Amino acid sequence: MSNPEEKSIANELQSHAIILGTFIAIFWIVEILDQAIFVGAGSLDQFGILPRTVLGLRGILFAPFLHGGWGHLIANTIPFAILGWLVMLQKTSDFFTVTAIAAVVGGFGTWLTGSPSYHIGASGLIYGYFGFLLLRGYYERNFASILLSLLVLFLYRGIIWGVLPTDPRISWQGHLFGLIGGVVAARFIGHNRRFQREIDKFKDQLNL
Repeated sequence: MSNPEEKSIANELQSHAIILGTFIAIFWIVEILDQAIFVGAGSLDQFGILPRTVLGLRGILFAPFLHGGWGHLIANTIPFAILGWLVMLQKTSDFFTVTAIAAVVGGFGTWLTGSPSYHIGASGLIYGYFGFLLLRGYYERNFASILLSLLVLFLYRGIIWGVLPTDPRISWQGHLFGLIGGVVAARFIGHNRRFQREIDKFKDQLNL
């Protein structure tokens, strides 16, 4: 591997670390502030998704950054980092596209169907990344994407049960609609990639 290629890969990995580190730092800073300053009735959790209320719509933006205690935050941090990195592995911009779609689809779906309490946490994004990685091989139809889909299925197949209403303390709606958002993102990105490959192939045939 040439030196410029090594530098390019190193720069890309550095960008990945900065992006994921920034998100995770925000998660932890927000929880520290919530535990240390905003306690009781003033808890920041009130900025989460409160289904079928106008005010609760703000949670679509804020809910992923809020957590119900240290255990909740720790449980979300590691899978967020791993799956988030796998999302950006082929192209860094995929992370932002998938995050936005999973947040909107997952958040709005939770707002429409969730139980009448505050829904918070990054798990909706985590399930969005899982859904994206699981289906990107099908929609992109290249070897790297298919291999990544199979790897994610093998490593994280157990979390699929989180979309079922097995625990009243867990927002399964957020998991379910986050997963759906990830699938929507996989379809959107996959079709765009395949379309671009067809255009490039056509240009090569015409020697453009």
